[in-house]
Formats: sequence, C-alpha cells, structure tokens
Amino acid sequence: MLVLASQSRARQTVLKNAGVEFETVSAGIDERAAERPLIEAGAPPDDIALALAMAKAMAVSECRPADLVIGADQVAALDDARLIKPQSMEEARRQLLKLSGRTHTLHSAVTVARAGAIAWHSVESAHLTMRALTPAFVGRYLAEVGAAALESVGAYQFEGRGIQLFERIDGDFFAILGLPLLPLLAFLRAEGVIE
Repeated sequence: MLVLASQSRARQTVLKNAGVEFETVSAGIDERAAERPLIEAGAPPDDIALALAMAKAMAVSECRPADLVIGADQVAALDDARLIKPQSMEEARRQLLKLSGRTHTLHSAVTVARAGAIAWHSVESAHLTMRALTPAFVGRYLAEVGAAALESVGAYQFEGRGIQLFERIDGDFFAILGLPLLPLLAFLRAEGVIE
C-alpha cells in the first residue's frame, strides 16, 4: 500500500490526478519544533524541507512498516528569510506586500520511507517572481480567497487565484505545488508500484 503522510489538499490532488492510488495519514508532527534545531544550526532551506519531509514519512512508517510512505514538505525563502504560513489575514497581507515585485524560492522535498527507514528522496527548487502589487489589490485578493490564504506559505495558492499574483516562474510546476511529482513517479515505477 502507498501512503501519503500529508493532509495537504494540493498534494493529494496532484497524486490523484496522476492516477496514483494511495491512502492519506496525518504525520502528526510539530513542524516548528522539528525545524527549530535546524534553523538554529543555520541549515539552508532545502535541507530543512528535506528533514521535515523525512520526519513526516518516518512518523507514519513506524506505524505502517509494510507500506511505502510518502513524506513531503516545502520551505519558502526570500533572500535569507524563511517564510511560514501566515496565522492571520494581517500576516497574509504583510507577506504578500513583502513579496510584491520580488523573486522568492520554494524548496520542495519528497521522500519515501519503508519499514522505518528512508528508501529514497528528492529536492526540487523553483523561483517565483511576483508582480508589483498595490495594497488595494492585495486587500481585494485576500477578500476573494478568504481563509485559503492562510493554508500556504506566501499566502497564495498557485494552482488557484494565486496565479494572478505572478509574472514569472522558473522551475518545476509540481515542486511549486509542494510535491516534486516526476522524480517520485520514476521512483514508484522502479519499485513496481505503478507502471
């Protein structure tokens, strides 16, 4: 059985649309606590994303040792600053205005665990340039998307209305959605899970 250790609707949709059959189980880890030692040690964002993806896969794999467990995570960085999901609409507004007219990087990691050990992993990065946004536009955008702005780093959902915030992307579309799909599918084919 293939298990996705994530409650992310975007990741679930990506796998479903690819025709991959899986179950979903929440990893139930405290991401902020898991990443704190890495941040304090000065780990780069891609390493943090990979460590979180591994932690999620391992947490579920310990309970489901016979299954292949997919863990995924994404870390966004603007210059040297990490971005996290906004906790309020005001934080979402501030994040969007900070990103306005600038390029930030999304580091997306995916890993697969089996029998309590990491069997495979991959990290992909994408660079996203937001167009210049006015405070009035940001206010209208947040009013339209509502609480969905609080579900993702940067206060946007690229696969929905959030695409209107951007003028350029460089990198893998699926990495932007938080699940580097093509390398994952190649691994699953090599394992005989899919054709």
